[in-house]
Amino acid sequence: MADVVQYRLERMVDELDDLESRGIFTRREIAEIVKQRRKFEYRLKRPSPLKQDFIAYIDYETQLDALRRLRKKAATRELLRQGKKKTKTRKSVSDFAPVSRIMEIYRLAVMRYKGDVELWFRYLEFCRQRKNGRMKKVLAQVIRFHPKLPGVWIYAAAWEFDHNLNVAAARALMQSGLRMCPNSEDLWVEYLRMELTYLNKLKARKVALGEDKGTLVRDKKDADEKQWKEENKDLFMSLDDEDKENNDHVSDEESEKKLDLFSEHASGLLKTIYGGAIQALPSSFSLRKQFLEILESIEVADSEELRIEILRDMKRDFSADPEYWDWLARLEMPDASITGEKNEDAMYSRLQKAVQVYEEAIKAVPSATMFKLYINFLLDAIASERGEVEAFSLSNHASSYISDILKVYEKAETTGCLTEELACQCISFYTQLGRLEEAKKVAENLCSGKLSDSVQLWLLRVSVDIRCITKDSLSPSKADALSIFELFRTVLTKMSISEAESLWIMALKFFANQKKSFEKLIELSLKAVAKYGGSENGFSLSSAVVNFILQKDGLKHAREVYKRFLALPHPGLALYKNCIELESNLASLGNEDSLVNTRKLYEAALATYDQDTSLWKDYHSLETKLGTTETAAAIYWRARKSLKDSAVDFTSPD
Repeated sequence: MADVVQYRLERMVDELDDLESRGIFTRREIAEIVKQRRKFEYRLKRPSPLKQDFIAYIDYETQLDALRRLRKKAATRELLRQGKKKTKTRKSVSDFAPVSRIMEIYRLAVMRYKGDVELWFRYLEFCRQRKNGRMKKVLAQVIRFHPKLPGVWIYAAAWEFDHNLNVAAARALMQSGLRMCPNSEDLWVEYLRMELTYLNKLKARKVALGEDKGTLVRDKKDADEKQWKEENKDLFMSLDDEDKENNDHVSDEESEKKLDLFSEHASGLLKTIYGGAIQALPSSFSLRKQFLEILESIEVADSEELRIEILRDMKRDFSADPEYWDWLARLEMPDASITGEKNEDAMYSRLQKAVQVYEEAIKAVPSATMFKLYINFLLDAIASERGEVEAFSLSNHASSYISDILKVYEKAETTGCLTEELACQCISFYTQLGRLEEAKKVAENLCSGKLSDSVQLWLLRVSVDIRCITKDSLSPSKADALSIFELFRTVLTKMSISEAESLWIMALKFFANQKKSFEKLIELSLKAVAKYGGSENGFSLSSAVVNFILQKDGLKHAREVYKRFLALPHPGLALYKNCIELESNLASLGNEDSLVNTRKLYEAALATYDQDTSLWKDYHSLETKLGTTETAAAIYWRARKSLKDSAVDFTSPD
C-alpha cells in the first residue's frame, strides 16, 4: 500500500514544482498539499474504501483547483498593474493536472460503486462543465451499467442534442432507451419533445434565411390578433397597388404551403410516437395528458382531429377512472382567474359545462371518490385564495354555486356514496354558510343512519348543537343543557373510551361549570371505565376526570374521585401513575399525608403490575429521596426478586 501511495505522490512532483515556480503556492503550502493528498491516497488504498472518502478527496481537489485559478488571475492582474503587457502564456502541467486527477478519482469511485447513480451523475456533470473530451466515454459506461434507468438515456440524448449538436446520435440514444425502457413515460414524452424541437429549429432556420415565416410554437396572442384583423379587414385601407397585393398574396400562399409541410411532418411525428407510447403504456393516464398538453402548445396539421382522437381514446380506456372525469371537467374552466361582470358570466357558463361533465361522471362512475372530486371542484370554483365561502357573498352566481354543491351532497346520500369525510364536509359547509339549523338537521339525520358509528360526525353534531344553543346567550338554559347531556350520553354509552376520547374531553369542558351535569358525567365515566377498563398508556378517561376535578374543586375532591376509580376492577396503570404523580409532588413539598398516599398507590399498582420496571424505579427513587436507607433497600431487593435480577438496572444502595 505504501509503495503505491508513494508512487502516486512522486508523479505529482512536476505539477508541484510548476506551482512553486510560478508563485501560485509557497513551499509551505505545497508541503501541506502533499500531506493532505497522502492522507486521502491512504484512505483510497484501504481494503474497503468508503464512498465518502472519494467524495472528500474530490471536494478537496476541486477547492484547491479553484484557489489555483484565483491566484493565477491575481498574479496576472499584478503584472498588469506593474505596467507589463499582458501576454498569452502557454498552459503548463499545473493547468491540466487537477482535472486529470479529479477524473481519475471519479473513475475509481464509480468502478468501486457501480450502482450509485448519484455518483455517476456527479461524474457526468463534472465532465460536462470541464469539457475535457471524455463525456462520450463516461456516457457509454453509465449506459452499460444502468441500461434500465430512463434518466441516463435522457441525459445522454440531451447532451448529444444540445451540446454536441448531433441530432442523429440523440435520436438513436432515445430509440435505444425506448427499447430498453418501453414503460417509461418520461422517455416517450422527452423523445416527442426532442423531435418537435428539432423540427422547430429547422423551421426557425428557414425563417432566418428568409425562405419561410412563423414557427411551430402556438402563440395565442398572435392567433387572436390575426383573427381580429381578419374579421375587421374592412376597417383598413390598402396603400399598395393591385399588383403588389397579388404578389403578396402569392408569396403568402407559398409560405403557407411550406408551413403546412412542417406542420404535417410534426403531425405525423406526433401520431407515430403517440401510437407507440399507447401501445407500450395502455393504462397510463398521465402520459396521454402530457401528449395532449404538447399538442395544444404547437401548431400542427389536423391538430383538432388529433385532439379529438386522443380524447376519444382516453374516454374509451379511462371512463371508469374518476381522475379522468375530474381532469376532463376541469378542461372546461379557464386557466387564468377572470374578474369583472362580463368575465364572471363567461366563467359561469364554463362552469356549467364542467358541471355537465361531472353529472355524466357520477352516472358513469357512481363512487365516493367521484363525488368528492365533484364537490372539491365546486368549492374551488367559489372559494377565494383562503378558501372562505363568506368571501363570495357578493358574487352574482354565489347562490347558484351553493345550491349546486348542496344538490351534489344530496345525490351522494341518495346513491349511498356518502362517506364519513363527505358527511362531515357537508355539515361544515352548512355552518360556514351560517345555516346552523339546517346543519343541525342534517347532522341529526346522518348520525341516525349508517354513519352512526362515526366519532367525527358526532363531534360535529354536538358542536353544532352547542353553537345553536349558545348563539343567543353564553349560558344555556337547564332544558338546553339537559338535551346536550342526553346527546352526550347517547354517543358515549355506545362507543368505547378510546374511540370517544375527543367527545369525553368536549363534554368535560362543556359541563365543567355545571355542577349537576358534571356529577352525572362523572357517574357516566365510572360506568364506562367499569365496562371497558382503564388505559395502560395513552388516553386515560379516569386521569382526565381527576385532573379536571383537581383544577376545578381542589385536591380533596380529586382524592375522593380517584379512589372511586381505583376501587373499580381494572382502573389501569395510567390512572395509578397519574395519581402517584399528583401525590408525590405534594410529598416532595413536605406533606406527610401525601407521602403515605403515594406509598399506598405504589403498593396497589405493584400488586397488579409487578413486572413494570419503570414503576419499581420510580418507587425506589421516591424512597431514596423521601424515605430512609432501609426502605430504599427493601424496595430494591423486592424489585430484584420480582424482576429476576437481570431486568434491574438501577444502582443498589450501599
